[in-house]
Amino acid sequence: MKEIFIADLAKYDNSSITGYFAVSSKQVRTKKDTTRYFALTFADRTGSIEARMWDTDGAGEFSTGDVVKVRGQVSRYQEKLQINVDRIRAAEPGEFQLGDFVPQTERNVDELWAELNGYVSTFTEPHLQALVRAFLDDPEIAAAFREAPAAKSMHHAWIGGLLEHVVSLLGICELSAKHYPVHRDLLLTGAILHDIGKLHELRWGTSFEYTVSGQLLGHITMGISMIERKLAALEDFPPELRLLVEHMVLSHHGKYEFGSPKLPMIPEAILLHYLDDMDAKMQTVANEFARSAAAGRGPGDVTDWVRSMDRPLLNTTAFLDKHAQNRPLEVAEPEE
Repeated sequence: MKEIFIADLAKYDNSSITGYFAVSSKQVRTKKDTTRYFALTFADRTGSIEARMWDTDGAGEFSTGDVVKVRGQVSRYQEKLQINVDRIRAAEPGEFQLGDFVPQTERNVDELWAELNGYVSTFTEPHLQALVRAFLDDPEIAAAFREAPAAKSMHHAWIGGLLEHVVSLLGICELSAKHYPVHRDLLLTGAILHDIGKLHELRWGTSFEYTVSGQLLGHITMGISMIERKLAALEDFPPELRLLVEHMVLSHHGKYEFGSPKLPMIPEAILLHYLDDMDAKMQTVANEFARSAAAGRGPGDVTDWVRSMDRPLLNTTAFLDKHAQNRPLEVAEPEE
């Protein structure tokens, strides 16, 4: 079974390896001499890495989403680790365990699910509680909610990532509702349902991809459709609450250029947008620190440029610890 994980590849720098990886992307490109090569991205549950196969004549058949057996050389290109592939073929089912290749939450899913339901049990607005329960008590939705990633490649892009993100968001929404004069149950409802459309926008397996409907409609539109269907089955749901819930979902991206059909126009929607964005960004920061360490950078070093945030990042705790270890111990002079 799998012995070499992507997080461990720094110690194989300039070495040959044979291992199993999931193919998260595969592109056929052409060199200057018109021969083709493969531009690949490999992944497992510990991360991802770019790879190139310059001579494809000996490659077996494989596709995006497959687990493959790879022989190649770990090297660096522009200070980043990559694999130069010599041999590659699709792995046989008995050669691997899927859990080695799918990033997944480090949290216990049952505990996350219980925490989510615990928040809902404290709602004092019965109509909002009934709407959220209509989703959580739906077996198909509940099963997908416990598994779905929150994104294809950005924040919380792992199995259970959406649930982990929502529970994290509920925690900071709860704190904010104690600090600001807002409708607490409406804010928490928005936190639970804002990304519900991702259950149909994304598909997940050895890699995370957009569905055709996800590409054409997007999770905001799909989420509103899901909410409309649940509302249709709820008797006497107040139309003013329906309006506010749908506005929360429609506006949670915050800006038109970020794909938001509407700007947040109520306090709860404004809070949801900024808290959602903050939770996503802080998870991205944590991901980049882990990726930097996996690439061989020392603790307390600045990361590579993070495209999603338009800047490099610095782990302050590691930075202060690093300099504290290098600082000579100061011995106080005895008092006279």
